[in-house]
Amino acid sequence: MALRKRREKLRSILAGSACLRPASVYDAVSIRIAEDLGFELGMFGGSVASLAILGDPDIALITLTELAEQVRRMSRAASLPFVVDADHGYGNALNVRRTVQELEAAGAAGLTIEDTLLPQAFGESKTQLIPLEEGVGKLKAALEGRSDPSLVIMGRTGAASVTSIDDAIGRAQAYEATGVDALFFTGVKSRKELEAISAATRLPIVLGGAPEELEAPDYLAGQRVRIALQGHAPFAAATEAVYATLKALREGTSPKNLKGLASSELTNRVMREAVMKARSADFLGLKK
Repeated sequence: MALRKRREKLRSILAGSACLRPASVYDAVSIRIAEDLGFELGMFGGSVASLAILGDPDIALITLTELAEQVRRMSRAASLPFVVDADHGYGNALNVRRTVQELEAAGAAGLTIEDTLLPQAFGESKTQLIPLEEGVGKLKAALEGRSDPSLVIMGRTGAASVTSIDDAIGRAQAYEATGVDALFFTGVKSRKELEAISAATRLPIVLGGAPEELEAPDYLAGQRVRIALQGHAPFAAATEAVYATLKALREGTSPKNLKGLASSELTNRVMREAVMKARSADFLGLKK
């Protein structure tokens, strides 16, 4: 029931009239911080998943098992609903079905399945897309693999930057017809392109990285964009903080003289120390 409430929250966001900016989250700590700050939604992107789990670039090296394990950890740590970038579904349509089952069980509120050809083909340096018919088959399999009807499944295409905006619209219309809950677009470059997409489709729109002219929330909301990503700055900030701290220590700085460290109050709040103390008192007979 708790997971269903999270998924219903995501559905209410998609059914609303505003454009929401989700928090980029990637582990138990980041999702708790996002929840404490009042974010309504999190986004677990494929690039930060690969970095957080493997330390590798976003080139389809991560496995479904590794992704699902991280999703499970995040879902346990906080009640904030979050969307998972499930890349290409880790194989063909039958693999996609399995991907949906695993991520649903792990606690995702929603997930995206894209039409990028992954992993990269031998001898091809440019991004390629799978055939439209294969993309449709993947989304049909994703929907069939869903056991909780409240789980949100998004059809994603990067055609706007790989082939053409017309191809992106054609793919979106075909994906829409499968019965998915939302359409996710990357590579949209202008208001003209977004307006063409909005006019040709009817489902809620999720927008990936976009140029400055596509940043105004009110404009995006008017084009039926309900979720607009804004990159993965938290991971970049965390990386810089760890690097600077370790560099200072390596160069001889005393731990007491380090800058930018989380206070004990913040650390205790993130690790839910008060809750754990209460449980220890209730279950172990320890003093609060």
